[in-house]
Amino acid sequence: MNRTAALAASLAAGAAFAASPALAAPALLPHQAPLVLDAAATAWILTSTALVLLMTLPGLALFYGGMVRKKNIISVIAQSAAAFAIVSVLWFLIGYALSFGRGPGVLDGVVGGVQAAFLNGVTMQTANALLPGLPELLFVSFQMTFAIIAPALVAGAFAERMKFSASLLFFGLWHLIVYAPICHQVWGGGYLGHLGVLDFAGGAVVHVNAGVAGLVCALVLGPRHGFGRDNMAPANLAYSAIGTGLLLVGWLGFNAGSAGAADALAAVAAFNTILAAGAAALGWMTIEWFDRKRPTLLGLLSGVVGGLVAITPAAGFVDPKGAFFIGLIAGPACYAGAVWLKHALKYDDSLDAFGVHGVGGIVGALLTGLFATTSVNALAEGAAVWKQAVGLLGAIAWSAAGTFVVLMICKFTTGLRVSKDQEVEGLDYTQHGEAIH
Repeated sequence: MNRTAALAASLAAGAAFAASPALAAPALLPHQAPLVLDAAATAWILTSTALVLLMTLPGLALFYGGMVRKKNIISVIAQSAAAFAIVSVLWFLIGYALSFGRGPGVLDGVVGGVQAAFLNGVTMQTANALLPGLPELLFVSFQMTFAIIAPALVAGAFAERMKFSASLLFFGLWHLIVYAPICHQVWGGGYLGHLGVLDFAGGAVVHVNAGVAGLVCALVLGPRHGFGRDNMAPANLAYSAIGTGLLLVGWLGFNAGSAGAADALAAVAAFNTILAAGAAALGWMTIEWFDRKRPTLLGLLSGVVGGLVAITPAAGFVDPKGAFFIGLIAGPACYAGAVWLKHALKYDDSLDAFGVHGVGGIVGALLTGLFATTSVNALAEGAAVWKQAVGLLGAIAWSAAGTFVVLMICKFTTGLRVSKDQEVEGLDYTQHGEAIH
């Protein structure tokens, strides 16, 4: 028997076996559909999952690691690694269920339920109802990478002064109390999604959410010792440049992967991502050159990231002209948030989590309502700035309140800050017993 005939016979036997009453498939969860495999889409989302995972380790770890002082590089990289470890496990245990499951009664608009805890009911034969061509386990993996990077972004605001034990507790609680509900509200069938709020790849869910949380952390913890007086210049901008490059490449999976298929929409999202990053870098450099009389590498890198953040909610809703203007506006806006606003209000957002991710996410989300077009995505019909503003207000309020609650829990359990002596000596040695020589 040749290989083709053998394959046909085995498929027929398998189909008859699966169809027997004793092996009837279990009832699908409310968010599920039977899998009708789209091999091309599956291959692309597998690739995108790897790209987004690359954004946290080593992308964000190096980007943040190079921006702190030498005595704190290891501690910042360790926080990115810890965010990965904690969230990947929590996502399996309950995070996916809270984000994309169905909640009880009126709470379904706010947070999902627990039916899919431990991925109960998620099998190799199930798909997410919105993407029936993808195995649900792949959808779970892809969305997990978004959940991982969000709390790691927040860590940029409290870098160089939070206890490592506190950061571990913070990452876990923040994922459950803040990230999962906002993810559900926007993407999981919650009230913001039903309102028509557009967020293609995580402008509100990831970046505004993390940026606002970072601002709350900076305000609650207070400034680093010597802030505004001591030299706190980045220790290694080469690390940050490498990290930025990895973030830029990974962001193609972040945005183009959110198309859910290897199609023209993914192509538009990919091009928009690159274009907006370049435009924002030029915008940041221009305003910095005018303001400080010289352009800096850190400014260029920050502009790239600001553009990536701003285009995230819009990537699959706008055409390239819209992406260009979003990037061009986002660069100066993020500069204003990271430099002028922080200086005026005198808060210590160590690595500009709010200045770049919060401000960039807000700008991008609002401009999505302005530039979204049905010529790119039929879901853009009815897009409006006011809807985006309502969505932002909801996400900001939940993130701010939830983050404050999480910080208070940490304060009265692990404690929040290292001692002054430990901070002066550096968190690498005092928290981890390691150092970069």
